[in-house]
Amino acid sequence: MTAASLPSAFQPDIAPVADSLAISALVALLPLLTVFLTLGVLRWKAHWAGLSAVAVAIIVASLFFEMPVGLAALAATEGAAFGLFPIMWIVFTAIVLYQITVRSGHFEDLRATFHLISDDPRIQAIIIAFCFGGLLEALAGFGAPVAITGVMLMAVGFSPLRAAAIVLLANTAPVAFGAIGTPIITAGTLTKIPYTEIGAYVGHQTPVIALFVPLLLVLMADGRRGVRQVWPVALVVGAAFAVFQWLSATYLSVELTDIIASLGALAAAVVFLRFWQPQGREEALDALQVERERDLALVGAGAPVASGSGSAGSHAAEPLAADDHHASMAELDARARSLNAGRITMALFPYLLVIMVFAIAKLIPAVKEWLGGTDVKVPWPGLAGGVLTHSGKPSAAATYTFPWLSSPGTMLLICSLIVAFVYGVGLSGWGKEFAATAHKMRFAFLTVASVLALAYVMNLSGQTITIGTWIAGAGAAFAFLSPLLGWIGTAVTGSDTSANALFATLQQTAAQNIGIDPTLLVAANTSGGVVGKMISPQNLTIAATAVGLLGRESDIFRKVVPWSIGLILAMCLLVGLQSSVLAWMLP
Repeated sequence: MTAASLPSAFQPDIAPVADSLAISALVALLPLLTVFLTLGVLRWKAHWAGLSAVAVAIIVASLFFEMPVGLAALAATEGAAFGLFPIMWIVFTAIVLYQITVRSGHFEDLRATFHLISDDPRIQAIIIAFCFGGLLEALAGFGAPVAITGVMLMAVGFSPLRAAAIVLLANTAPVAFGAIGTPIITAGTLTKIPYTEIGAYVGHQTPVIALFVPLLLVLMADGRRGVRQVWPVALVVGAAFAVFQWLSATYLSVELTDIIASLGALAAAVVFLRFWQPQGREEALDALQVERERDLALVGAGAPVASGSGSAGSHAAEPLAADDHHASMAELDARARSLNAGRITMALFPYLLVIMVFAIAKLIPAVKEWLGGTDVKVPWPGLAGGVLTHSGKPSAAATYTFPWLSSPGTMLLICSLIVAFVYGVGLSGWGKEFAATAHKMRFAFLTVASVLALAYVMNLSGQTITIGTWIAGAGAAFAFLSPLLGWIGTAVTGSDTSANALFATLQQTAAQNIGIDPTLLVAANTSGGVVGKMISPQNLTIAATAVGLLGRESDIFRKVVPWSIGLILAMCLLVGLQSSVLAWMLP
């Protein structure tokens, strides 16, 4: 089908406002500014912030970008559907899996297993949020690591707000290679640059961030005191992750990069801690307990808070008194000493099962091809054939893909059922956790649906490409600015994959026009996206839901946005220098 056969189809104009690209781009930024204003300044609940941004995006699309209101509304409905399935389906089933482990009691053994590696909460933050979270990102992505590691950090003593901030910060460096390399494979598919080459370039960018992320986690967990006391192991873990990520991305496998890097970093931590232990554990525990009491008091007795025990419908527990807290830590010490190989294996069973299932589904070509063949393509009613891209071709985004079997969420659902029977929870217990989790996440569903609705309206109306083209007009300086596109794209959609879908070809074209290596800028889009994920409303809602702070996304946003800005500035500087004086760093 060609543009000529679609005379009534909408084709976005790159500069519809006063024939000015700059003015059009500033107008197109209004929906994004609405998100940041309502979340960061007005502190609205995330679902209201998302819905208001969708309304602004539809108004901008219809009044300034001349997209029919009906088409803009249909774009929003398709985006909402994509937000619910597969995005929230993945997060929802990941939390169901976690709740099954809690209901069975085996989660306490998992806590004790991490306690065996180290009983220092700052090191546990590195191991759980960075190493284990990186492994989950490698396998599932799309918010699952934030959901699972957030509640795990609360279970080892972190306050809800600090746990959410830590896991969002930790979910940076692994994102580029997440979901078995999906963001990079997507960029390669769109640009026709071999994805192995893009992955190798990314493998010379994100390891620079990864090197310092564990140190930043310690700073967030326990301030400067924590950095002074724990920096050796933080640097060892960061260096191990960076080296393994670089080696795998450059020489081994883009798909396996995060799995190799996460397991390598975990192994480095285990070995290093056999020869070195930090000071200040008791002071750190006391400080966390004081903050946890204050944070839980702010949540209030009626707000849901995930704890180390109980179901998804649990409510905030009374804060532990100091004596009770130390007693619980003594119980954890005793449980850790009582562990044997069988109990540790059972505690790790859900995650070993997830690794096995995802490895079979993603790494065996015949299985991967068969699963992909089960996807259902649905031309979105009223939208398919009615919307063109800026270049005049029918928009592929108007076709909704329903990955009912190949979705990581469906695989996590199957894993949760297997775990429920292995753990003795049974089908009835699984059903109760399923229903309780669905009820708890009802506003999270609304938020993520609204955020993806926003992304689809902005994309199909031309607002996103207008912003990107305007930024790309910076000429040679664009090398320094190119990561910003990935940052913006991931912040809006919550997905580095989606950011690459939006901007990878634009990055390639801009690089060719200004005489810069296209692979560098396509990789920069991916690398910039990894530090935008922590401020995405989608991920903020996932984190808030996991730790029981739904409705306080604005507080989490204000806590992580300085880190996101600092890291994107560092990435911009790195990529800009790699285009000239640091070109020797590239493969």
